[in-house]
Parts: sequence; structure tokens; C-alpha cells
Amino acid sequence: MILLLMNDGKTYQEISKFLDIAYPTVAYWAVHGDPDNLGSFLDGKREGNFRKVTKEYEHLLLEIIAKEPLEYGYEFGRWTAARLATYLEKITGIKLSGSQVGRILERKKLVTVCCSQLSDWRRSLCNFVRCMG
Repeated sequence: MILLLMNDGKTYQEISKFLDIAYPTVAYWAVHGDPDNLGSFLDGKREGNFRKVTKEYEHLLLEIIAKEPLEYGYEFGRWTAARLATYLEKITGIKLSGSQVGRILERKKLVTVCCSQLSDWRRSLCNFVRCMG
């Protein structure tokens, strides 16, 4: 409709008032809308909002945190969400942030223990633990 009104010689301001939509919306679609390509009128929200993580990914994640990083050839002693994300990207090709991996673990009722809050002798126990609640 915006392009049709523009084709009739209407200004962005007139189109905005006539359609009762914001001026920046009219300007955006006037620039990005291509009358010869109907796909250009999709705003992209459909494209990016898909689930990257599969059930297999989640299962693999749970298998990995059940083992020490040393068993996978790493020198560090405990997993962090960021380290898990990096390792899983190498294996699966699915790139997630550490916070995304952390949210998956929270949904699975797994939490991280903040090592700085533990006494020295308990820091070696710092790892992902299953919530009892």
C-alpha cells in the first residue's frame, strides 16, 4: 500500500497520516520494499527466530558435563558455560553463547556453583550440580 501511495505521488508524511502508521515505518518500507520481489516485504522476524538446539545437542551437553574436562583433553578442572559452548561448537557446528548454554542448563535444573563463594577445600568440588528442588 505504501508503494502504491508513493506511486500516486504522496509524500511519506501524507502516507503516514493516511495509513495511521509511524513516519519511520513508511520511510523504511519505501526504501526496502521492492514491488517486483514480494519476499522483500517480509520483515525478517520469521527468518531469525528458530531453534538451533536439538534434542541431540541437549543430550550431548548433558553427557559432556557428566565428565571432567580432563577426560576431553583440557587442562582446566571444571566446565563453564562459555567453555561448554566452545567445545560443543567444535563438535556440532552449532554456535551458541555461554549464556545460551547456561539457560539450557537452568531449564534442565542444572546450576553452576560460584567458586569464589566456597572455602578453599571445596573449590575442587566446584562443577555443575543437580538441584535437589
